[in-house]
Amino acid sequence: MKRIIAGVGLALSLSLAVPGSAQAQTKIGVSYQPSLYWALPWHYATVKGWWKEVGLAPEFSTFPAGAPQIAASAAKSWDVGGTGSVPAVLGAVRFNILTIGITNDESKANAMMVRGDKFDAIKADPKSLKGQRLLLTTNSTADFAARKCLAKFGLASNDMQFVNLGQAQIVTAITSNNGDVAGVWAPNTYTLEDRANAKYLCSGADAGAIVPGALIVRADFAKERPEDVAKFLAVYLRGWSWAKANMAEAQKLALDFYKQGGLEATPKAMEQEFALRPTFALDEQLKLMARNGGASQVDGWFSEIGKFMAEVGTIPTIPEAKSYLTDDFLKRVAADPKLKAFATEFDKK
Repeated sequence: MKRIIAGVGLALSLSLAVPGSAQAQTKIGVSYQPSLYWALPWHYATVKGWWKEVGLAPEFSTFPAGAPQIAASAAKSWDVGGTGSVPAVLGAVRFNILTIGITNDESKANAMMVRGDKFDAIKADPKSLKGQRLLLTTNSTADFAARKCLAKFGLASNDMQFVNLGQAQIVTAITSNNGDVAGVWAPNTYTLEDRANAKYLCSGADAGAIVPGALIVRADFAKERPEDVAKFLAVYLRGWSWAKANMAEAQKLALDFYKQGGLEATPKAMEQEFALRPTFALDEQLKLMARNGGASQVDGWFSEIGKFMAEVGTIPTIPEAKSYLTDDFLKRVAADPKLKAFATEFDKK
């Protein structure tokens, strides 16, 4: 995989189509999970017509969770996209998937939650969780955060009975009183707050676990069409740049996007989404991914994810971060004046 990354590095031509100029629309397959915060930039881009400005015509495919999304890459059903850090590492090991940027820091948005009528007792004595069922989606960021939380409470993972369910199934189970403790990610956290009076017992951030989201690409696509990968990144970065400068409109469009995915989020929940999940501009992404003679900050985050996955037996060994994490395409955006201006137009407004 290292050879693949090297092959798509800066040694390749930096010439990119000029945003805003007349150009053919090139198809690109974009994968994501519906009604998720980190997918918002692609919705903004569609509403605002930004894809056309860089000459891309996205074909979207959605998945209920990261594991099936990653598995679909084997059939080349998508080219680029976003996913959680756990499926991103799984994709690196099994399907030659590269991580090329960070969608957001979702450490506070992945959490163990407890039904309201059970919360006080468990909060007072977290070790009472021993022997209880924990409803979560395995091989997910919520799985990672939950195990870190259990360790914080002095419990081993096998002290609880892990029940593998999709996030929608978990919400149904908790709200129908068929479960008390859940490992979920936002916006399902807010749904449980509203429907089951559930409360946060522990988030990834509480347990010292950094949970990044990943921007990903199939390695073969990256090698064949590096310029389009850079354009894809520029569109994504522009989305957050615009949202931060136009928060009211961004949250309104976000509510529409969640509804399209089958989730009725409240304005209050959307305010929480924006407040709890930091995103990163181009210069911040480059700083986080810079190695400067040693491991980058992002290398460290993903190495922890890899360690967790190896410990639970999802992957045989911890993959070397630099074998699948690359900032080459972010550097392509930064090196092209017009594409950089497109990606960062709203950063200082």
